[in-house]
Order: sequence, then structure tokens, then C-alpha cells
Amino acid sequence: MTPLRWNDPAAAPVIARLRAGGLVLFVRHADTIGEPCDRSFRLGDRAGQRNISPRGRAQSRELAERLQALGIPVAFPVLAGPVYRARDTAEAAWGAARVVVTDSLLADDFSGPRLGWVLEEHRRLFAEAPPPRGNRVLVGHRTPAIMVAGESVGGRAFPEGGALVIEPLGPAGFRVLAILEFAPVDGGGFHGC
Repeated sequence: MTPLRWNDPAAAPVIARLRAGGLVLFVRHADTIGEPCDRSFRLGDRAGQRNISPRGRAQSRELAERLQALGIPVAFPVLAGPVYRARDTAEAAWGAARVVVTDSLLADDFSGPRLGWVLEEHRRLFAEAPPPRGNRVLVGHRTPAIMVAGESVGGRAFPEGGALVIEPLGPAGFRVLAILEFAPVDGGGFHGC
């Protein structure tokens, strides 16, 4: 799957669906280029984690502003994983008061023996319908999304700050409609870790 920028004409039908609500946006954490790689894999250890960069903070704010400008309704609270780069992305975009941090959106390499549960939680959140007229926003990490949604979102398809647009199908699962970049960063998207 090839990522689309929000203003690409091919993205217009997906933007229209998002305006109507009923979808899930799974946002990969914002830009981390230039930041050190994870060293401790311990929750709560900011210094041992790869964090979002200053331009990642700006990208996070731009993401929320773009969704609002496009008339895309967000169902609050936004859910974010507890690894700082996911949590910081959500909080920089929507404010800490509108974000709930949940282990359901842990990064795979922070999950340890709970990886199976984390992947099941991703599947559940991708398949569950959001509140009426809203879109559920989840902020997490690339690898669990690939493990749950498949290789079509792997490789260079899902950049930092990008969003999987997901149609929840309840017990039948979910379908990835597109990968959108609402706030692309020139030369960014993939850290070397």
C-alpha cells in the first residue's frame, strides 16, 4: 500500500469517509529522526527510549490542526500507548486531558510476554466501532500494526506521523482503507533503529 498525502486527489474519497465518522485512525508516533535508539525498553525510562524530535512535536500539532481544518471529527479520548514517543505525539496533538494512555497500544519490543495480548488488543481496537459521528484515534507503533494488519502496511508504507485509515467491521475484523499523511515531514518518516 502506498501512503497518500492528505491533499493528493486520490485521498479525497477517504477524507470524505473520515468526515462522516465511523472509522479508526491508527497514527504512528511522530518523527524521531536524530533521536537515540531505544536502550532500556522499560516503560517510564524516558532517557532510555527513542523520543519524538522537536519537528515531531510540531508534526503532532499540525496533525490535529489538519484534521480539524478538514472537518474530520475525533471521538475523545484519543488512546495512546505508554512508550513516550506515542504518548507525547498524542498529548502534543490534542492535550494530555484528551488522551488516555493504555498498555493495549504498547510497542512490540516493550511488550515482553504480553505481546500476544497486545496484538489482540490492537485487533479489538481496529475492529470496534467508534461512537456515532466520530472517528477513534489511536496512537501507537508500526510493528504491531504490521503484525495485525499485514505486510501491505509494512516496508516503507507506514511512515512516522502517518495514519492507517481503518474501517471497523466488528466481529468480522477490520479493513485498512488507506495510509494517509496529514502532516508529512520532508526527509522524515523512518528512523534508522
